[in-house]
Amino acid sequence: MSVRRLAEDQFQPAAFAFNDENAAWADKTIQKYPEGRQQSAVIPLLMRAQEQDGWVTRAAIEKIADMLDMAYIRVLEVATFYTQFQLGPVGTRAHIQVCGTTPCMLRGSENLMAVCKSKIHHHPFERNAEGTLSWEEVECLGACVNAPMVMIGKDTYEDLTPERLEEIIDTFDAGNGASITPGPQIDRHFSSPEGGPTSLTDEEPKKKASAKKVVAEAATAQVDAAPVPPSEAARPKSTDAETNAALKTPVTAPKAAAKNVKAVEEQAVAAPATDAGKPSLSDKNRPAGIEKPATPDDLKLISGVGPKIEGTLHELGIFTFAQVAGWKKAEREWVDGYLNFKGRIERDDWIKQAKALAKGGEAEYIKVFGKKPR
Repeated sequence: MSVRRLAEDQFQPAAFAFNDENAAWADKTIQKYPEGRQQSAVIPLLMRAQEQDGWVTRAAIEKIADMLDMAYIRVLEVATFYTQFQLGPVGTRAHIQVCGTTPCMLRGSENLMAVCKSKIHHHPFERNAEGTLSWEEVECLGACVNAPMVMIGKDTYEDLTPERLEEIIDTFDAGNGASITPGPQIDRHFSSPEGGPTSLTDEEPKKKASAKKVVAEAATAQVDAAPVPPSEAARPKSTDAETNAALKTPVTAPKAAAKNVKAVEEQAVAAPATDAGKPSLSDKNRPAGIEKPATPDDLKLISGVGPKIEGTLHELGIFTFAQVAGWKKAEREWVDGYLNFKGRIERDDWIKQAKALAKGGEAEYIKVFGKKPR
């Protein structure tokens, strides 16, 4: 591990203090731990200090040590051990962490670092001329399937190309970073295949094709299993075909096989038509639908709703957060059954999410849940 030291004295402020909001949060966080164990709050407090000032200063380390009744060296040991803590000034508008671990490297992370070198500074941890941007290479950030990717603040930006990273950096430098949606920067939902799911889509043509395949395989298996007529040399000497069982078998087996194949075919063809247990569309508990508005709400902002589920809800006439927020218990149970995801609405608390989004969009969602939707 490389040696990590605090920034030079010329960068260190003379004092540190949490602002009023963070001070109240720090006191509440310390109280979560049993008497005598308050020092366990050192990492959360260091992280909140970094979020407030952008990096961990010597004054912040000493202040937190005093708050937790710890020796300065003990807090310094924590801050210098974990690379999540920045020990020197970083960009005031964005500090870009570029993942350089194998999956990202194989997918082009070195090209992303080249962008950072050209647009920010040739050396990591060095800020641009305005002091608004900085960058570094880091180890795995946990989005390998969407490589290459970077992290800015607490958000990850995935499936990047050098051109897209340039756009993101320019947007943050202009002070508009909040306008960029985190996550994949291509046409995919989280880690789903690009363009949408490719399997388990319950499409009727695939069901019929599968049924035909079952019939064909069953027929082949039955015919292959039919006994092969014995050779002439091995045939019993009796010429009485009516009383010799060995001579009867080759004649009757294909008939039995054909009968079995027919039964399998009837079952396989009938299988796609079976009811999967979904409630009836004419059920009285089905939520009322509406005509599609000019600008329907993005229902995917509700945690637990992906593109496929959103499409199903649209088919039912559900287009707005207000509709979801107004579902009664019976209506929620009907939708749960229709989506075939028993308990999802209650488990993910769609109603509370929808009420927040309907009331004030993402800002209200963040106020209620303390994080961005999705």
